[in-house]
Amino acid sequence: MTEGGGNRQAQVAAVESVGEPPPNDGSGAGETVPKAKPERDAWLPGWLVAHPLYAGWAWTVVWAGLIVLDEVVDLAGWTWYLLVLVAALPTLISTLVVLHATPRSHLRAVDATVLGHFFVRFLALVAAFMVWAASVVMSASISTTVQSVIGDSEKEVTALGFNLMLAAVPLVLSILWMAFIVRCAWFLRRLRGWRQIPLKTRVPKKFLRGRPRLKRVVVGLAHPGLLLVAGLGTSLLALFVDAVELTLNVLE
Repeated sequence: MTEGGGNRQAQVAAVESVGEPPPNDGSGAGETVPKAKPERDAWLPGWLVAHPLYAGWAWTVVWAGLIVLDEVVDLAGWTWYLLVLVAALPTLISTLVVLHATPRSHLRAVDATVLGHFFVRFLALVAAFMVWAASVVMSASISTTVQSVIGDSEKEVTALGFNLMLAAVPLVLSILWMAFIVRCAWFLRRLRGWRQIPLKTRVPKKFLRGRPRLKRVVVGLAHPGLLLVAGLGTSLLALFVDAVELTLNVLE
């Protein structure tokens, strides 16, 4: 009986302690509910959080227009490269951040078929052979041109050869850059798909944990289509406009 009476007394005391209102003496001792902290991503504009991919497309179109304007006005040569880099900067940075935070184990090709595996390898071998064949033909053509223009002067042939090699550096870098962009877009397609705001991704849950607005913007900008247009498209312009002109100028 004593035990039951003790339990009833404890329950009454608990009810009285819960129902007792907190003191309102201004000391703050009765404040048990913490104040809501402001969001760390509150500085991001609402329209950017709602439509990150549209913002990326708008950015790319604006800078692409400036690239065309630069070609028309004929400004300094280095500004053209700067505009190309800035046009792809938002999606490129977002892509690098997302890929850096994603372990390769998240992209295991568990649904890939054996035929798909070998077909991709076959395409890679065909592309490598075409690049090798083109390099052989270009080497023979350059050698014949140098011999016909310079003659038998070994010193002049060597100097012109070094000039041609330096002129080919932007061309080679552009090709390697395009291969890098295509590879990153391939992994982005497998990682987050083609939707502006993907419903389900393979991005690690710990990525930007506690910052949902920033994560939405970064994943939205890391879009494979946007990366291909902003990175690969501008690189193709660099390849067929600037790098080729540089090579032809050296040959002349």
